Amino acid sequence: MPDTSRNKLVALPRTKFGKGAARTIRREHNIPAVMYGHGTEPVHISLPGHQTMLALKVANALLTIEIDGKDHLVLAKDIQRDPIRPLIEHVDLVVVRKGEKVNVDVPVHLVGTAAVETVVSLENNTVELAVEATAIPDRVEVSIEGLQAGTQIHASDLALPKGAELLTDAEALIVNITQAISAEALEAELAADLLELGVEAPEVEAADGEAADAEAPAAEGDKA
Repeated sequence: MPDTSRNKLVALPRTKFGKGAARTIRREHNIPAVMYGHGTEPVHISLPGHQTMLALKVANALLTIEIDGKDHLVLAKDIQRDPIRPLIEHVDLVVVRKGEKVNVDVPVHLVGTAAVETVVSLENNTVELAVEATAIPDRVEVSIEGLQAGTQIHASDLALPKGAELLTDAEALIVNITQAISAEALEAELAADLLELGVEAPEVEAADGEAADAEAPAAEGDKA
């Protein structure tokens, strides 16, 4: 079970809303947030800016929010970030309970190296899982060690953490391994494309030595 005490944030209730109030909170290096869930009325709060940004660096971080001396277990549902500056503008928090299952997008992490002369494409970098709120995995590892061209790994092939339920379509392609194209094949493909467009492929320049010989002036004895 994650140690939520490491992600404990002391929040202050707020009674002023709107863009102006939010800007004031951010000027004080805090982050406006709203906490809701389990049929309770939304609670508008202000979070400590630096601590919150550190806590939310990890995907699906489970947080403990303390309000007026009472702890609430929450999960960040939506994080609004500044499009230019590395700042969080607003956070939506969902109240969760121990033992309750939540739906989360978990990052896919590739492990190992595929066979030589292959190209590995990660087609989906996350999968959606239903997991216990207090046991959210930080990643789903996929081994590609030694895999050959033509190998495809679908969501149904993933080794999920104990108790996790796959919500992503089982047929969704996660990893696709293809044959790397050689320089010669790439050149031939380009030439064929140009020919189809009616464009003549450029001639390959002669080697430096050959070019130098061709351009060198004739020797004195060779002159007519």
